[in-house]
Amino acid sequence: MQRASYEQAGVDIAAGDQAVELIRRAVASTETPGMLGTIGGFGGCFRPNLEGLRDPILVSGTDGVGTKLKIAFMTGRHDTVGIDCVAMCVNDVAAMGADPLFFLDYIALGHLVPERVAEVVEGVAAGCRQAHCALVGGETAEMPGFYPPDEYDLAGFCVGLVDREWIVDGHAVKAGDVIVGLPSSGLHSNGFSLVRHVVFDRCGLDVDSYVPELGRTVGEELLEPTIIYVDAATRARNVAPVRGMAHITGGGLLGNIPRIIPYGLRAQLDLRNWQIPPVFVWLTQLGNLDETECYQTFNMGIGFVLVVPQASAGALCGELAHDGARVIGTVVPGDAGVELVR
Repeated sequence: MQRASYEQAGVDIAAGDQAVELIRRAVASTETPGMLGTIGGFGGCFRPNLEGLRDPILVSGTDGVGTKLKIAFMTGRHDTVGIDCVAMCVNDVAAMGADPLFFLDYIALGHLVPERVAEVVEGVAAGCRQAHCALVGGETAEMPGFYPPDEYDLAGFCVGLVDREWIVDGHAVKAGDVIVGLPSSGLHSNGFSLVRHVVFDRCGLDVDSYVPELGRTVGEELLEPTIIYVDAATRARNVAPVRGMAHITGGGLLGNIPRIIPYGLRAQLDLRNWQIPPVFVWLTQLGNLDETECYQTFNMGIGFVLVVPQASAGALCGELAHDGARVIGTVVPGDAGVELVR
């Protein structure tokens, strides 16, 4: 009987080693002052700068890219989903008032192609550079028979730091406060199961289909990476007493804003205060989607929300003018939830 081997079982250790070599430069490009060591160890080490912090608190976050990865498989383009992975984690951490320190990724796949892994990790590194956090480690797991040969899953883990007195969790939000929104770049990384159902299953389009309303192909639009709001959140905290911040992800505006609004208050959003991006108009018409479902599934053009006292709204919008900041609503007394007004 022929001897069995790991390679016969579908796991190529040599390919894994080659992938590590290919990503070394990308990982090195994310180095920050607290990063210790290089990739290849049993753990990622980081020495945080605690100077000036009276009660330092670590804030952690984890997330994935979800079924947006299916678009990467369909197009054969893998350089942007890593940015999405970082964004989904660091934006959550930033919404708590913390500065991201370091990031780790996890890639599980059916068949390890070193060049494809390198492409994904280069996107992760690009996201880490935008967020000013170090990529201190990760895991690439080849799992034949568990994932199809040409598919993978991607998840990330981020740790940030904030002084306890500066944690932003919405507890200080009051009636009369102003809600400021920062625009999204499109779908970001949410609602893709619905998107794929409408675009591919019901309407029979493919990733190379050109959409005149969007000015590009379906694949180009759907792979537009998530905006990283770390810099904007930091600058906001420096110019205004930010009482609440929300990253608009799964659950959309209707599901995420209430997470930072105290009991007895509700958010009132004025839909006249921002223009819905073409991709959402197109999807709504294409799938004959219900408006409420759209606002609780997609970000509808607002990727990040900040709540500040009315007197600080002008300074905040001025500081974040280049980020597209605009007042989109107010906090009012009432039952929990989001009220959409026209």
